[in-house]
Amino acid sequence: MNKISEAYDHCENIIKLHSKTFYRAFSLLPKDQKKAVWAVYAFCRRVDDIVDEDTNPSEELSHFEKEFESCLDGYDHRDAPMWVALGDVFKRFNMDVQAFRDMIKGQRMDICEREYVKMDDVLDYSYHVASSVGLMLMPILAPGKEQHLREDGIYLGYAMQLTNILRDIGEDLERGRLYIPQDLLVKYEYTITDLREHRMNDAFQSIWEEMAGHAEYYYDKAFRTMNLYPMYSRTPVKSAALLYRAILDEVRNNHYNVFSKKHFISKDVKEKIITSIS
Repeated sequence: MNKISEAYDHCENIIKLHSKTFYRAFSLLPKDQKKAVWAVYAFCRRVDDIVDEDTNPSEELSHFEKEFESCLDGYDHRDAPMWVALGDVFKRFNMDVQAFRDMIKGQRMDICEREYVKMDDVLDYSYHVASSVGLMLMPILAPGKEQHLREDGIYLGYAMQLTNILRDIGEDLERGRLYIPQDLLVKYEYTITDLREHRMNDAFQSIWEEMAGHAEYYYDKAFRTMNLYPMYSRTPVKSAALLYRAILDEVRNNHYNVFSKKHFISKDVKEKIITSIS
């Protein structure tokens, strides 16, 4: 097995371990596209882990950023499989370099503990940490159609990141992060103390549903141009969107308990969704 094949296998193991939903959805792609998605996922996973788990995230993120730029310049990171695989992806596909830089910028927002006053602030963050991923993947999934799909690809990122936020409220609080905009807390007279005390009252439900309404609006927007994706990637993209959207109903079915329960879509539901559109 050559170095590049081993590097892609390394990236596959990362997505298989950390995101069964995405791994299942994108396993439907042709081989070359599938491997490229694994490499992009590994990049996103690493930059996310730096911010969430490293003891000196600011310094590590700067180091990671320099490594990325050196990868673009053709430096041979032979002992770093993720960079080996990503370097190969950049040779094979017309990748959007700015999308990768935007992702790094978005992760830096978490280090700076940015405050979110309005929904527009949350959407700006969502663009950087989620919509950027869609823009990274677009040259792989729909080469030549990037400009036609760009806007709705950004909307899908909004939708999926809002879903993440609504699922992970409790987990984010433990990390000292809050992505619910302050104006919504004021609107429904719900406080940060209420959040920390895990009060799942009518006010909390109203806040959650208003944000979920935004997510569902952007899911609907994103579906407008799904037919423009090539056949080989249309089903994986649609599957990923539907699987993520189903998380919202999973939270509802569990009475909005986002403080002590992590919500996942069951294997049966995943198979049902994917089979229905395959």
